[in-house]
Amino acid sequence: MHIDQFWNVIESARTAAAGAGQPFDGALVDRLATCPKQDILEYQEHFDDVHHAVYRWDVWAAAYLIGGGCSDDSFMDFRAGLISLGRDWYERAAACPDRLADHPAVVEAASSHRDEALFYEEVNYAASEAFERITADGEDFYEAWAGYRATKVENKERDHDMGEDFDFDDAEEMYARLPRLAALYLGGRAA
Repeated sequence: MHIDQFWNVIESARTAAAGAGQPFDGALVDRLATCPKQDILEYQEHFDDVHHAVYRWDVWAAAYLIGGGCSDDSFMDFRAGLISLGRDWYERAAACPDRLADHPAVVEAASSHRDEALFYEEVNYAASEAFERITADGEDFYEAWAGYRATKVENKERDHDMGEDFDFDDAEEMYARLPRLAALYLGGRAA
């Protein structure tokens, strides 16, 4: 599975979820459960890559504003939520997290003072659920995943530059770095 196929899986699950009125994570598990085990492992590899690519302070600041705070675990769920939006929104947010101020779910959540927009924990576990659904022999996903990763010639280094750390509780700093999201969530001045 290459990256385009990964995003096609996400998009087909989004379409299926919308058409059936079911949660995205359920549609994603259903979609992945139609794949061979190898494809599910390759899906997980791409998921980890795009999930890790947005492990940055500016994206975390966006999650902090949208969520009314954001712990380490919550930031993991937020990044899964970004992926669940599909490639277009994921890439917009990766390029400039402040663009999330245009996403309908973010705008609606801000106006109704809800802090759950884009946090989607279950998406983190879709591959493992699908894998375990299709393995009649009870093969454990995490053991298979460890074996898969061990066969990779290049084990990707997970340390990368998160960008500049800054104080998420400093309103002026948030307005300077994420002006539209800060205006949406902190109120006050327009950016």
